[in-house]
Amino acid sequence: MFQQVYDPVAQSLGLSSFFAALPLLTMFIMLGGFRLSPQLSGLCSLIVAMGVAIIIYGMPVSVAANSALYGAAFSILPIILIIINAIWIHNMMVKSGYFDILRRSFGVISTDLRVQSIIIAFCFGGLLEALAGAGTPIAIAGVMMVAIGMDPLKAALCALVADTAPVAFGALGVPITTLAAVSGLPYDELGAIIGRQTPILAMFIPLILVWIVDGGRGLRQTWLPALVAGFAYAVTQFVSSSWISVPLTDVLGALAGAAALVAFLQVWKPKETVECAIVNEGENSKIPFNSRSVSIAFLPYVAIIVIFTLSQLGPIAQALSAGVSKFAWPGLAIVNPTGGAIGTSLSLPWLPGTATLLGVAGLFSRPFLKVSGGEAVQTYGATLKQLKWAIPTVLCVLAVAFVMNFSGQTITLGRWLATTGHAFAFLSPAIGWIGVAITGSDNSANALFGALQVAAAHETGLSPSLLAAANSSGGVLGKMISPQSLTIGAAAVGIIGREGDIFRKTLPWSIALTLVLCAIVYLQTTPVLSWMLP
Repeated sequence: MFQQVYDPVAQSLGLSSFFAALPLLTMFIMLGGFRLSPQLSGLCSLIVAMGVAIIIYGMPVSVAANSALYGAAFSILPIILIIINAIWIHNMMVKSGYFDILRRSFGVISTDLRVQSIIIAFCFGGLLEALAGAGTPIAIAGVMMVAIGMDPLKAALCALVADTAPVAFGALGVPITTLAAVSGLPYDELGAIIGRQTPILAMFIPLILVWIVDGGRGLRQTWLPALVAGFAYAVTQFVSSSWISVPLTDVLGALAGAAALVAFLQVWKPKETVECAIVNEGENSKIPFNSRSVSIAFLPYVAIIVIFTLSQLGPIAQALSAGVSKFAWPGLAIVNPTGGAIGTSLSLPWLPGTATLLGVAGLFSRPFLKVSGGEAVQTYGATLKQLKWAIPTVLCVLAVAFVMNFSGQTITLGRWLATTGHAFAFLSPAIGWIGVAITGSDNSANALFGALQVAAAHETGLSPSLLAAANSSGGVLGKMISPQSLTIGAAAVGIIGREGDIFRKTLPWSIALTLVLCAIVYLQTTPVLSWMLP
């Protein structure tokens, strides 16, 4: 049995935090600074994390290695199979020819690439995050934007930046459910506070997207539709989280943003158009462009939405829960400094998991796409080959996350930030940001730091609900720089090996938006913005 110590270096959280941060610094410096491959960066980061765990935190070599194996095994269902199945559906669409129909149907709404980034990455991606999460919107939105002619790097950037504001309410509010469980605070209260923080971000995300696509010209020419979509999304997110339904917040927000944008485009057109590579030469397409073919082209995505929605309904969710295997990971027993057991059970959601539900959507859609069983299997094999470098990268990154978690390095970083007194209100979102940057999941960051935020609130006299909510809100901005997300984005758009380029482009946006959110949360503890809170 290994007992964690959070201040192993001279009983100093500050000195200990220096070493605890080394695995993350290694990952980001190698990716962003030296432009090394993500799989090599992940492997080096894992070696550093295990070295810190063993040498600094006193974790036995066997326990450190076992923790890494646990993280690698944990990554298979929640992340790796999601990436594989999402891109498999896309590859079947391409093989069948219906992806060309999908591209052309988006052109009916607008042929402007900047507007398309809002429709696909922000609205459609937000809907996928609301129902599935776990990297699904990054993968699907990324490939769709490449298919309409966007530069792959810009497509990855748009998919990552857009997948921010919806994350806290993703998968029908699962991160908030976890936050309520670990913090002991009311679910609806946490949802309402988050709904007074993330909508401010949502208002500006479409403006960032058009800037990414077309720079200053894009912002000057398409700021109005961007603001319409962002405002409709944000207002609906605020209203739903406060008075309608926390789980449905992103569903309603994404639909409202899309509806407002489509309505606005009926009366407004840009002076200049950055044309999409929409397939307009219908006579050259092997499938005629008509209402029937458009319906089939959208079918896989409608199937994803319907299947994920049904899976959340009470009786169906209960039935699917029987398909969850949970077992104690052998040889891994860890307790915190007070002797409390750290959970080391591995849960495998074979039936209700996002990967499985995506697979079901793909199997359901296959006959409508006129893809034979043999072709589907062949396409799946080609998808695995396509992701041959993304898979080991994810394995290494999750191994790093769990070595850091189980050794105590992650908690060390969080507790060190919590020593800043009343200024902790400003830093509170940064803890969630760090948590998601490490784990790739707002749900996991809430599980890691939710209770810590409450404890820090009691010590500093701040609102526990506000700081707990800030953990989740801040976490959404760490999503775009998480190594897992970078890998998903690069794999989806076909630029595996350029994760470092994506990281350098997303980091400034991530830091800038996090600082804005930190300022908002701090001001919410003062009379300046305290009126915003429920």
